[in-house]
Amino acid sequence: MLFRESPELLAISRRWYKALFSRNEKELQNYLSEASELRFVGSADGELWAGRAVREAIGRHFEEVPDVLDRQELLGEAFEIGDAGWSFFSNRFWFKGLAEPVDFRTTLIFVLEHGSWKIVHRHASLPSANETRIGHEHKAIQELLDAMHDDFSIKQSEGLASIMFTDIVNSSPIAEAIGDRAWTTIVARHFDDLKGAIEANGGELIKSLGDGTMSSFSSARSALATAKAIQLGLSQQDLEPKLSLRIGIHTGEVVRAKDDFFGTVVNKAARITSVAGQGEICLSDTTHAVAGTDFEYVFSDPETVSLKGLEGSHQVRFLNWRN
Repeated sequence: MLFRESPELLAISRRWYKALFSRNEKELQNYLSEASELRFVGSADGELWAGRAVREAIGRHFEEVPDVLDRQELLGEAFEIGDAGWSFFSNRFWFKGLAEPVDFRTTLIFVLEHGSWKIVHRHASLPSANETRIGHEHKAIQELLDAMHDDFSIKQSEGLASIMFTDIVNSSPIAEAIGDRAWTTIVARHFDDLKGAIEANGGELIKSLGDGTMSSFSSARSALATAKAIQLGLSQQDLEPKLSLRIGIHTGEVVRAKDDFFGTVVNKAARITSVAGQGEICLSDTTHAVAGTDFEYVFSDPETVSLKGLEGSHQVRFLNWRN
């Protein structure tokens, strides 16, 4: 059997999670199979439903969940073979009224119905040690993984870097209008264009996630030049649907492990991106200071904002890339 990775199911799954936030019953129902074999397994005792009952109650089920303040995707992957496929996600949720985040692991199994992927089985679980539940901890797999990792040295490096995030604005309505398959193709082409712009200015595309990307630059000016080039390029494109981006940049000390970056700078860069609106480039005052003012870029006056998950107030600026 030949399984292959499925960017299409990955994108559909991410939109499913976004739909949970809006609690739009019709939208949620649209993701579900109409088959009587539909199964919905929750994380609590007794949460096992089948068939039409799932479709009829899906909206009410998630209305009972506390408001989601934020979500972090810890792991996301999807595969398909023929007319079937599945995705697995590990998400961290911050709920209103709860002091600590909650991790959920969810598997979605899909089938093709009338040319569209539909969820036929959903299973969610809360990570809990077997030692806590059944008095015994399974260690064999972890010990095997630890032994495998002993053969590799994780290269770490520290230093000053400018982290840039991009995010497609209003992607869900476009994806729904043109279909998942066409949208997946457009996003893949968009990521290729971003990668070219990033590497042309000496940066490195670290990863793509959903409709967004994260990249790193050793120079703040290079990050700003890339952001400007990306926005200019999109504004000059005649292809439809026309994409709009928000971009955020922050500069600071990072730690790199293998192919990812860690540190407060990464989190702050992501939060600054959420401040940017459609077609905007938002940067921290630190990035502005590091880049300097002796080159021909026009910035807004500093604005004081609050950033989710970060204490205190923070100053940001906007790059006027149209000048």
